[in-house]
Amino acid sequence: MQNKTSVVRRAGSVIALAAFTSLAFTACTTTAPRDPATAAQQREDINTRTDAALKRLYSVAPDSRALVEKAKGVLVFPKVLEASFVVGGEHGDGVLRINGKNQGYYSTTSGSVGLQAGAQSKAIVLLFMTDEALQQFRASNGWTAGADATVAVANIGVNGSIDTETIKEPVVGFVMTNAGVMAGVSLNGTKIVKKELM
Repeated sequence: MQNKTSVVRRAGSVIALAAFTSLAFTACTTTAPRDPATAAQQREDINTRTDAALKRLYSVAPDSRALVEKAKGVLVFPKVLEASFVVGGEHGDGVLRINGKNQGYYSTTSGSVGLQAGAQSKAIVLLFMTDEALQQFRASNGWTAGADATVAVANIGVNGSIDTETIKEPVVGFVMTNAGVMAGVSLNGTKIVKKELM
């Protein structure tokens, strides 16, 4: 009788284990369809923030609109967050646009940048002014400002005009916080890699 009870218990355990395994596999297969939705939401969020960042750039530096239109490619990180107050890392996601169309999503990481140490959030806009600069960026498996290309951070005048020497460079950058466009900063060491959100 004891053997029979033991067999029944073992059979019950095997059935329970099989049911649990079946549920686990079902759970795994039902989470897969959510991934594209999550990617779509991320793209939508980045695109919305990018539009807002560019609109803000045009309002504080009116000359930037013509420069953006002239650029071969425009890479916008609308929200780059600092991980710590003074010394630490930064991270943000952005989109590359060519002729106004999205051509890929990217993430950026770096240490605290120049006078921006302590800022909670900022937007970074990179303009690739030549075909060569854009192609070099797109062909890289990981691109670093200062190592792969010099980024000339634009200086904005009191009336919102951009320094004419800056705009002659192959890669031009803008850094904005809530206070406006920042001057006297460097983007050297900023690393950019492609994200799979397409």
